[in-house]
Amino acid sequence: MRIFTRYILREVSSYALLGGVLFTFVLFMRDMQKILDLLVRDSASIADVLRIFADMLPNTLIVTIPTAVLAGVLLGLSRLAADSEVTAMRASGIGATTFVGIVSILSLAALGLGLVNTLYFAPRGAADLLRLEDRLKSSQASFEVQPRVFYEDFKNYVLYVQDVHPGSGSAVWQHVFLADLTQPANPDVTTAERAIISRRASSDPQDLRLLLLNGGQHHPNPTDPNQYDFYTFGESNVPLQLISQDETHISRSSTHLLALTLPELSSRIRGIPIPGEPMPTAGDRLAARIELQSRFSYPFACLVLMLIGVPLGLSSKRGGKSGGVVLTLLLVFAYYLVFNLGVAFAKSGKLSPFLGVWSANIVFTLFGLLLLQQLAGGGILLDLFAWLGLNVDKAFSRVAPRRLIRLFTSESAEPETGELGSEQDSERAANNAAPPRLRRFFRTSFPLLLDEYVVRSYLTNFALWLGAFVVLYVVFTFFELMGDIIRNQTPFIVVGEYLWYLIPYIVSAVVPLCSLLAVLLAFGSLNRSSELTAMKATGISLYRVVTPVLVLAAVLSAGLFAFNEYYLPEANRHQEQLRAEIKGRPAQTFALAGRKWISGQAGPAGSPTRIFYYQAYDPKLHVFANLTVFEFDPVNFTLERRIHADTVHWDATSGTWIFENGWQRSFAGAALGAYQPFTVATFSEVREQPGYFIHEDTPADEMSYAELSHYIAGLSESGLIDTTTLRVELQNKLAVPFITLVMAVLAVPFAVMIGKHAGLVGVGTAIGLAIAYWALTGLFSSMGNISTLPPPLAAWSPDILFAITGCYLLLRTPT
Repeated sequence: MRIFTRYILREVSSYALLGGVLFTFVLFMRDMQKILDLLVRDSASIADVLRIFADMLPNTLIVTIPTAVLAGVLLGLSRLAADSEVTAMRASGIGATTFVGIVSILSLAALGLGLVNTLYFAPRGAADLLRLEDRLKSSQASFEVQPRVFYEDFKNYVLYVQDVHPGSGSAVWQHVFLADLTQPANPDVTTAERAIISRRASSDPQDLRLLLLNGGQHHPNPTDPNQYDFYTFGESNVPLQLISQDETHISRSSTHLLALTLPELSSRIRGIPIPGEPMPTAGDRLAARIELQSRFSYPFACLVLMLIGVPLGLSSKRGGKSGGVVLTLLLVFAYYLVFNLGVAFAKSGKLSPFLGVWSANIVFTLFGLLLLQQLAGGGILLDLFAWLGLNVDKAFSRVAPRRLIRLFTSESAEPETGELGSEQDSERAANNAAPPRLRRFFRTSFPLLLDEYVVRSYLTNFALWLGAFVVLYVVFTFFELMGDIIRNQTPFIVVGEYLWYLIPYIVSAVVPLCSLLAVLLAFGSLNRSSELTAMKATGISLYRVVTPVLVLAAVLSAGLFAFNEYYLPEANRHQEQLRAEIKGRPAQTFALAGRKWISGQAGPAGSPTRIFYYQAYDPKLHVFANLTVFEFDPVNFTLERRIHADTVHWDATSGTWIFENGWQRSFAGAALGAYQPFTVATFSEVREQPGYFIHEDTPADEMSYAELSHYIAGLSESGLIDTTTLRVELQNKLAVPFITLVMAVLAVPFAVMIGKHAGLVGVGTAIGLAIAYWALTGLFSSMGNISTLPPPLAAWSPDILFAITGCYLLLRTPT
């Protein structure tokens, strides 16, 4: 019995570990780019980045540990049942309760790990993440500022810098323009040669200090423009306050509640204020009660989901893991759906916190006990799940292995008799007739029956994992938005439409990983069953065997580019609009009729640099209200002239702007120049046309390659914003689809090397390579965004490195 126990535990534990790594990777994938940006911009050290990952891991494991137990039990027992090992064990006297007892060892270990995680590691990790986020607040703001882009996240201030130079912990800004909008009609402005931002000695992490070097301050009188204060300085400090931006936080909205220890939660439940915080309200007390129940409910889900996984795993009827993967995802979705609905009812007061949080565990415990009862005596529920798994396996199954010699027979080879019925022989003959006709049509020996066999295995695994990743991502996204859905009473038809338009984005992101997994599993299976050895023994090189898969991977790369070019941008536009509706934000429009701050069009060498500020602009009549034009010296960025007019309109006849009721003032170094009021005036040097002030600001992922290329050309010509980040995105539109082929090349030598352990080791290897690729992609893209690398090199470096590695390993693999 001890041997059976160790054997079963080893099987389910390996799948549980694999599932945990996979689910955790999917959740971390969404935040990886944001965290790597902190490292590349020198906003955080390598130690800080590792600390961020370590702090976020416990919060992620709260969800993934129970899910991993379900995956391990269901897939592990399904594998044993598929190979008839469960039948042999049950024939030797091992009953269903014995299986439950053995698998309970894994579940109890996961329960203990989950409790330690939720009660000890998760609160401390969340608290440390908040402290780290506060410390990095100033450096985050420092590196979010892009050159030649107006930054509006400071309270009552607008910042514009011409150049950004990375520094240790904080960027150094070159040629700075800072506008104080306390008086919106005539803002005070400050210019400086350089500036550095740091955190103020304040308890509020939003409070920052801007150190300005070698500049000047301009204070026009709002009632008498002839009264104008101007002075220069060598050093000046300006206090700033960040506007809270939840979307840019590393932490989640629930992190503050998760960071509370058990005594602090208990104090909040009793209405006792935590030192440094206000008196908790009734809503705070309710949220604390729900959080306390959740910290125990999540770990006990390990036992609940085990009760369901055992009967479903033992009742599997045939080979293949497709049914087990799909059942795992469906059960995960169902469990967390019930859990989030219960929490929502608890928050609304319709259920008590205990009943709302534990409702999923109660429902699934009853369901699991019912399945265990039916496992002994039979029942419709188990038959239904078995039917579902059987049909999923049929949908994803490949052709069952025939005698390998048949794959190399000539076109006229007759099927052997006596092994299959006439119906099966006829079907096989029909299937085998297509390739010879195809070969005769193209007068070539390609494709062979062998190619069809290998390609079908590749496509089966590709489709299975693509579907699994899509469902997994959709499930976690749905639960992430559940709070917003309930709070804003979003119709479920809107949610369904959003998830539908999210699928193309997911497909585009995971196709390379699915290609890698498909090759690893397909060729790993051939190697494990010695079919690859038999192919080599007949004189067929490994290169010839992988050729059809690489051709198909190249077709997938081209198809992914076409998909991203013609379908994905429109889908991304729809899903962004629907996400804004779910979040309760007003519908976003990208055709902006006015931009209150806009840099002027680049002129000939030596001409002044201009910044326009206006309070309103009518794009139909081409009329400005309260327009101010700032002209700067192009070399040292000192203010040379300031023009203000109450009204400015375009005269199509003369092709100039007519300024009405305004004034202009010039500056000569540290001295004030002449003040000239006017009733009507024209300035021929202001060359910008009316259409220049109507700018379409569209995200890069909502444009095709051609649209983005044209968009970058327009921005570069007008000098509106820095296009470095957009040019990196442009190159990524070519580089990302190409990695599908690169991953296929890289997977072949790994599949041969892992040998007999193709399944688990193959998936683990794929996840490791995917993590390495996404980390390198994020790292190089961030380096390109700050101009450390040219955009083509930033986008293509991961592809080149992985391609070189794959080709080198493939050439060294015995053929």
